[in-house]
Amino acid sequence: MSTALSAVIPANVEFPAALRAALDASPRVVVPATREELYQLALGPEGGPVFSVDYEANGQIITEATVTRCRNGIAVNYPEDYMRRRDPKCMVIADDRPTDKTRYADRFGDSFAGVKAETFEWLGTQELVVVPFKAGALTFGSASLAVVPLNSAFFALALMDLQGWVTFDEIGAYTPRSILYVAPPFRQTHFDNKQVVVHDRTDTLHEIFAYNLYPGPSAKKGVFSVLLDIGEAEGWITAHASSVRVTTPYDNETIVMHEGASGGGKSEMCQDLRREVDGRILLGTNVVTGEPYFITLGETCELSPVTDDMTLCHPSVQTGDGKMVVADAEDGWFVRVDNLKEYGEDVHFERACIHPEQPLVFFNIHGVPDATALPWEHTLDSTGKPCPNPRVVIPRSHIKGVVNTPEAVDVRTFGVRMPACTADKPSYGIMGMTHFVPPAIAWLWRLIAPRGDKNPSIGEAADAVTTLEHGGMVSEGVGSYWPFSTGTKVEAANLLLRQLVTYDRTRYVLTPNQHIGTYKVGFSAEWLTREWIARKGAGRMKADQLEPSRCALFGYNPKEITLDGQPVRRTLLRPELQSSMGVDAYDEGCRILTGFFKAELQQFLTDDLDPLGRQIIELCLRDATVEEYEALTPMYL
Repeated sequence: MSTALSAVIPANVEFPAALRAALDASPRVVVPATREELYQLALGPEGGPVFSVDYEANGQIITEATVTRCRNGIAVNYPEDYMRRRDPKCMVIADDRPTDKTRYADRFGDSFAGVKAETFEWLGTQELVVVPFKAGALTFGSASLAVVPLNSAFFALALMDLQGWVTFDEIGAYTPRSILYVAPPFRQTHFDNKQVVVHDRTDTLHEIFAYNLYPGPSAKKGVFSVLLDIGEAEGWITAHASSVRVTTPYDNETIVMHEGASGGGKSEMCQDLRREVDGRILLGTNVVTGEPYFITLGETCELSPVTDDMTLCHPSVQTGDGKMVVADAEDGWFVRVDNLKEYGEDVHFERACIHPEQPLVFFNIHGVPDATALPWEHTLDSTGKPCPNPRVVIPRSHIKGVVNTPEAVDVRTFGVRMPACTADKPSYGIMGMTHFVPPAIAWLWRLIAPRGDKNPSIGEAADAVTTLEHGGMVSEGVGSYWPFSTGTKVEAANLLLRQLVTYDRTRYVLTPNQHIGTYKVGFSAEWLTREWIARKGAGRMKADQLEPSRCALFGYNPKEITLDGQPVRRTLLRPELQSSMGVDAYDEGCRILTGFFKAELQQFLTDDLDPLGRQIIELCLRDATVEEYEALTPMYL
């Protein structure tokens, strides 16, 4: 390491030779001492008010992003609509380790070695900002590194806000477990203007080469990939889930962990339920008759978020008492705010954005120089419509009531977007408000992770035949974290199954959003299920309070649900009883759903699958009863 370089980066940090050469060649390497210094770098050399992030590519100057200085942070915007969201096809694998993902050579027709060498050569010509971080946040994270062009310092700032501020001195001597490199112009010069994120793995180092400046595929989900890679090697999972501590009006506490594909209600699980102006709660509206169905709750439970999106199930925090303990894998949250349309829709969160303790990083939010960036003022796409992916990176510490300690999970819920199902238009939207399932069925839902009705990602990844045959459903893959995993599906399935079997003092619940049969419910069913489970003492049930669902994949229905003395209509618990749907439409929906499961599960039947997993899948393939699933994996009641 050169003398100049050793002045900013301690000699006890070990680098790969190619990176060391790039850093030695760089005309300037900056290691910010504080977040404030990095924030000022993100504003550009003039400090704002608007800084254009430009690169030369193919003989032209390309503006990749603009950074606007606002009173409460910086607003980062991209000229291209395409760059405002993650391309689901951006991941490629450069190494020869086991994977079911697209390999670089298969997509581009050559090995990555040449482009990798060019990347380091290009980095050596750039002024660079280098920041250490811990993948998995400060408490449980693995020491890592990011190398970013200095004029893209906003990217490094967003990464550090997500993973937590740390310095080389605080980490001490280390060899990075993962390194993130950012080289934006390669998108134009090498990859036909497409987002490409290349993962190159060894036993001890996971390198991520990000060839775009939207942080979703790399600073956010790329770090998720690293955690999944490490966990697969060590036998643990980072779940794609939110979790929340729910405290009843009588001070009883329940920890609920909510999983599901994108759109499955993970963020919503940590949100207060919505009330009408008169204080009532709209549970649903019949799409055939237009009849609304209200209930009244005098008091609702207090919510304290534990995790938002990346949930560590780390071995160091497990207690061995049959309950899984979870912690947040991030120090900040990459919050999507498309649901905020105007002032007053989420007062606590809006206050955190408008009057933050430190200036924030906004993406796809309209920013006016030296004015306040407002989370409901979304950048317009070229269509004239608001960008569907506005984001705010907000530290956990800014969130009201956030829990900063690991918590033992009582109930794991799984959310699915359901379409309306009527007698005239049958669909798979037949899930009741709440279902209890044995671990075997809970595993099947997590293997498939259906994206479901009107998911914003469905058009980008759906297989046309599967979509038509199975009512529009597509699978997001194992645990719903499969889009970010670099490994194999079967190994992920085995790991997930071992987790469900190991933590046997957990209750598993399914809950729909958007529709229950003919009722449009939005997220009300999820919110009210959360209220009821907490009031039931972490969902504690007796066997005679449950009855088998007509569709075995839904496990059991509660015979009744009562909130503040008000029984929920039985037609919301057993949708086949709805007069606008009926048994025939329900059974057709069950046929669609089970057909989709059977088609998707075939790929897991390999010699590498856990024998218990094979037994469970074979039960599904022969239309087993819920009692047969429960015989394999007993329910904890």
